[in-house]
Amino acid sequence: MENTFTDLSHINVRGGDGGAGCMSFRREAFVPKGGPDGGDGGRGGDVIVEADPQLSSLIDYRYKHHFRAERGTHGQGARRHGRDGEDLVLRVPVGTVVRELDPQTQTPSYDIADLTQPGERVVVAPGGAGGRGNIHFVTSVRRAPAFAEKGEPAREHWIELEMKLMADAALVGMPSVGKSSIIARISAARPKVADYPFTTLVPNLGVARAANGQSFVAADVPGLIEGASEGRGLGHQFLRHIERTALILHVVDVTGGYEGRDAVEDYEVINDELASYAAELAARPQIVVANKCDLPGAEDAVRRLREVAERDGHQLFAVSAATGAGLDALVSSCAAEIARLRAEAAPGAPVVDLSERWERERECRDRQIRIVREERHAWRATGAQIERMVIQTDWENDEAVSYLQHRFARCGLDDALAKAGAVTGDEVRILELAFTYEGKDAAPDYDELPDEDDTLSDGEVE
Repeated sequence: MENTFTDLSHINVRGGDGGAGCMSFRREAFVPKGGPDGGDGGRGGDVIVEADPQLSSLIDYRYKHHFRAERGTHGQGARRHGRDGEDLVLRVPVGTVVRELDPQTQTPSYDIADLTQPGERVVVAPGGAGGRGNIHFVTSVRRAPAFAEKGEPAREHWIELEMKLMADAALVGMPSVGKSSIIARISAARPKVADYPFTTLVPNLGVARAANGQSFVAADVPGLIEGASEGRGLGHQFLRHIERTALILHVVDVTGGYEGRDAVEDYEVINDELASYAAELAARPQIVVANKCDLPGAEDAVRRLREVAERDGHQLFAVSAATGAGLDALVSSCAAEIARLRAEAAPGAPVVDLSERWERERECRDRQIRIVREERHAWRATGAQIERMVIQTDWENDEAVSYLQHRFARCGLDDALAKAGAVTGDEVRILELAFTYEGKDAAPDYDELPDEDDTLSDGEVE
């Protein structure tokens, strides 16, 4: 049967494009000179990632990688605004980390959100703003603006979804030490159990309950081998699932298995791999589980392993997954330790809305302007905000182009060019277009034009 567990996916997301604003004038009987009445375009839908407790894998994103929200519709005359596009909600398991990917290398650039609570959500691809109709550009000196804005195109980018199991305790150890047998004994989980290495190919979750009613979630992680932190074996693919656990249950086969390994050496190899993968795992609370202690000749290995574990400050339990010996005491101790760790880690601050936080960070990045000299008298200006202004401008309309000059001056582009060393007459390139720089003090005076957040009433044409 094909493996349906997926814990890492790269997907391409794009919000809906904004609808175009309308350039229109009121024309009706007995009103020969009606004022502008062009409606705004609708906003494009957002792409939202939401944590769903009913999901346990990212399998929905294994074969489909492109997701698009609905675009907004165009504005119309008579102040009829376009309809906003529908949002697209992508549901992921609780414990999913969302990261931005570098467009060139496809490697993670920064974290967008860590969805650790059911229902937690974040907007990963905001929809484009709808273009404003010509009713927004009325001033005391411009009574009949004959231009409107185009809709804002939505940004398209790749993100990474990485699922990390939300377990309280993780069973780690060499292959075939009995991790799956233990989790099957202490919970209702039914993982595959066999007498050969790498039987477990995906993590298994189970809920263990102590005699006093305390419970915790345990994860059975595929077996690790020496070099796992560098990519050897199968378990390295699932080391991420150990990062969230409060307690590590380090399972050691005291018989040495078919290979006759030394229990103490196995214990030290796994601890070295955990520390190599993430330094903080070395300090994570750990309980050592000496499994298969019912077999002949195990006493000496248990004794030596106990000495090393206690030297490292770890408690050791000698158990047998086959007979159940020692498992009740292990579960009770784990439940008490996890309850203590939960109490220490109780959140003391209210949860911040992830969408608002990420949107603030995105807007801050959008406002940044980068100036690079490409030739002696040619400059390249980049930045999400100024590029969006260029795209929203109707280049066949002189009034719209003049208004763009005003917006450039207000957003700081002229100042940035002057600071970089541009002089009057230099060429300024934005996207595929080129402009002539006239100096920061030569920009036309459009103080009577509205800014982005200005709200002005329309008037009649005199």
